[in-house]
Formats: sequence, structure tokens, C-alpha cells
Amino acid sequence: MSTPEATNAPIHVESAAHLDELIAENDIVLVDYHAEWCGPCKMLEPTVAEIAEETDAVVAKVDIDELQDLAREKQIRSVPTLQFFANGEKAHQVIGVQSKDDLVDVIEQLA
Repeated sequence: MSTPEATNAPIHVESAAHLDELIAENDIVLVDYHAEWCGPCKMLEPTVAEIAEETDAVVAKVDIDELQDLAREKQIRSVPTLQFFANGEKAHQVIGVQSKDDLVDVIEQLA
């Protein structure tokens, strides 16, 4: 088995099972569904990285082109889409570029 992943940087999700594991093993998980070709996703990237570094939330990044089946399963219709999970359950979802303050507020409400 691999060593525990650092939670102060976004984690690149490699499969649906990997995402399920991250959600199951961590209290609060922010999942960033993104694509390389998506301009707003690139705008959001530094914000998501700061959230990973500055909050207790684990940040998981899902490339929807790489994991098309997972994106379909999670009903991701546009990017960026951010899903928040608390204690293994989906708790909140936002679509589009969001301010860091708004995202941190959601994490604090879930904590």
C-alpha cells in the first residue's frame, strides 16, 4: 500500500475507487472536477491549492477527460464543479469559479 498522502496539497484522483477511499477516510473532502482545456478551472486552481494548504479539508482533483466514467457517474455536466463531502456524504455542490472566502465558509460550516 502507498504511504499516506500529504493533505496540504491537492491530490490527483486516479480512479473512482481512489476518490471513494479519500471521501471515506477523511472528515471533509472538497472534490474539484476540472479539465485541462477549461479556462475557469485554471483561474480556480490557485484558490483550490490555497484551500488545501490552509484548511483541514482534503482537496481531491478529478480530471474529467481522464476519468470520464467517474464524471458521468457523479453527474458532472460542466466544469469547474466543486463537491463537498462531510463524513462520507455529499453535503454541498457549486458550479463555476467561486471566491476563496465562499469556499472556506462552506468548509467551516461542515466542520
